[in-house]
Amino acid sequence: MTNAAPLSPAQKTWQNHLILNDFYGELSSTPRRTPMRELISTVLSHRTTHADEELAYSRMLETFGDWEGVLAAPTPELAHAIRTTRWPDTQAPRIQDILRRIKAERGEFTLDFLADWPTEQGLQWLTDMPGIGLKTASLVLLFNFQKPVLPVDTHVHRIAQRVGMIGPKVSAERAHKLLLEQLPQDARVLLNFHKHNYWHGQRVCLYTKPDCARCPLKAFCDYYMEHYGPATPEALAATPKRWDTAWGELPH
Repeated sequence: MTNAAPLSPAQKTWQNHLILNDFYGELSSTPRRTPMRELISTVLSHRTTHADEELAYSRMLETFGDWEGVLAAPTPELAHAIRTTRWPDTQAPRIQDILRRIKAERGEFTLDFLADWPTEQGLQWLTDMPGIGLKTASLVLLFNFQKPVLPVDTHVHRIAQRVGMIGPKVSAERAHKLLLEQLPQDARVLLNFHKHNYWHGQRVCLYTKPDCARCPLKAFCDYYMEHYGPATPEALAATPKRWDTAWGELPH
């Protein structure tokens, strides 16, 4: 990859995928969690570290036993159990509302039926629930059911804007559709694009002081061009081609 010819946004998106696939290594599409856990854990994760989210989830089920117990729990006690999250007093009733709706509509605490539903129907059903936005719904459908959707969190959104895959004023909500249109409708590609850009935003393309010297996207990145000018042959040659574990553990 050189900086000789300008790339279109779609070309930048595809180059981003190819380069970060090599940089971080391709991931399988094996689900990391059950669908119910993915949904509730993602609700707990809002503005919360992964460690605090995991602690809240564990305390919740240790205290109340199962989803039936969580639903029946006094809301203040549930809020106390998930107190390591950012907004436990908001999340506790929200989780109970979600569980109540799933039980009322499905007769049990399961999301397995979404595997057989069309993607748009699944997105609509999930986002109709309180506190479930497009990002959370997309995470569940992509990670658990290999549906062709693309979750766009703050890291994916930031990188897409800095590189020039989307415009600087495009919202995260709008970016879900724009980026998805630029990628193959292949769940494995979409999962890798999401996870790799998530990692990249947490480890390299930071909100403040991005580590541009280490970034393998610099040859076509608008942010790099604006701050440093065209990437020189020397800068490109010095750019790492693979993530080095000596730099630290990758997030979950």
